[in-house]
Amino acid sequence: MRTRLLPLLIVLMAGVLLALGFPLAVSLAAAQQQRVVVDRIDDTVRFAALAQFATESSRLDERLPTLQEQLNRYYATYGIRAGVYYRDGDAMARAPENSWFVTEEGVGREAFEEALSGRRSQDPPQVWPWQQGARLVVASPVVRDGDVVAVVFTDSPTGQLRSRVLRGWLLIAAGESAAMLLAVGAAIRLTGWVLRPVRILDAVTHDIATGQMNSRVAAAGGPPELRRLARSFNEMADNVEESLEQQRAFVADASHQLRNPLAALLLRIELLALELPDGNEEIASVRTEGKRLARVLDDLLDLALAEHASAALHLTDIGELAAERVAAWRPLADEKGVRLTENGAAVTAWADPVALSSALDAVIDNALKFTPQGEEVTVSVASNGDTSTIVITDRGPGLTDEELARIGDRFWRSGRHQNVKGSGLGLSISRALLAAGGGTIAYEHHDPRGLKVTVTVPRTSPTA
Repeated sequence: MRTRLLPLLIVLMAGVLLALGFPLAVSLAAAQQQRVVVDRIDDTVRFAALAQFATESSRLDERLPTLQEQLNRYYATYGIRAGVYYRDGDAMARAPENSWFVTEEGVGREAFEEALSGRRSQDPPQVWPWQQGARLVVASPVVRDGDVVAVVFTDSPTGQLRSRVLRGWLLIAAGESAAMLLAVGAAIRLTGWVLRPVRILDAVTHDIATGQMNSRVAAAGGPPELRRLARSFNEMADNVEESLEQQRAFVADASHQLRNPLAALLLRIELLALELPDGNEEIASVRTEGKRLARVLDDLLDLALAEHASAALHLTDIGELAAERVAAWRPLADEKGVRLTENGAAVTAWADPVALSSALDAVIDNALKFTPQGEEVTVSVASNGDTSTIVITDRGPGLTDEELARIGDRFWRSGRHQNVKGSGLGLSISRALLAAGGGTIAYEHHDPRGLKVTVTVPRTSPTA
């Protein structure tokens, strides 16, 4: 969830910063250019006053050198071309003296035409840092007796202006980058604060799903809604655990209480059989069903105890343990004509040796029941990162996809194998024994036929 929420927040914050940064950058460029334009307007007004004074004097030839001197000094000091031009475009005075930019087409000509109409030229177009040859042209009319007799021009280079705008943009970019870093840090903290209770809830849900019913969500920070959800989850887990505990207690008590009457019943059946002829089919059938009922009660009691007991975990050599269980079951395999082989290695894991042995016994027993004579059952041990696995494969008839989804359910047995002895609780007991120690059991098809059972136990200490 964090990988989806965090990029979304970052994109939103980047969009906000860009939405603020672009107008700010444009405003900065416009403000810098406006400062230059205002200065040029002041300069053109000053030169227009000098030109008006010169044209009003009867001694024009004496006043023009003063105007020319001011323009030359202005150009030498600021590097800005300036000039005063008559209505027909002839120069009254200009600096540098060889410039003739009024007759140039484009912005200069447009400004000249506007000034001839008696008003100052419009503000020049915005100059951007990447416009290397851009210039700022400002024109003001020289008015005498209500008529425009000349036009004052200034033609400014934009190198310094573009440099100032670029520096301002770099400062804005640096500020937005710093703001973006702060925003990303805040987003990471925010998503961590919001999602931490969700991660804890997810981990506890997984623990409960794998059989660790005593897991609970610890009090943590986060939004009030998630804290209320955590409290509600703990209450739900308490109720579920209490219900399961009552169910286990009922199953254990019922199994225990039924064993004594059943034992007495089987004893009376045996006494009754002594009064009947040998080989009586009804007595044999009753005796068989009674023994089957006794096995079911024993398995129910074992299942209740397995689901209730806590695992005594130790660092165990599961390769050696698997080899011991294979050796214990080999006589039965030889009797059935099935090859029972073991491919083991010195692999350690954290497990309850008694519980793991019982689970392996149930799985190997199940494999030997359904493997036909002349076929093979293989037990392999391996390690894979943080887990160790024991894989039991057989060459039996296998199961369909629908049957694979139900294997391990209590009292479930395939409809094709109802004639095989069993209560349908062995694999359920194995799963409960493994879950108490953090282990799992999984079932899948084994090519070309048969069943593959994978027992997985953790290699890391539960207190790590």
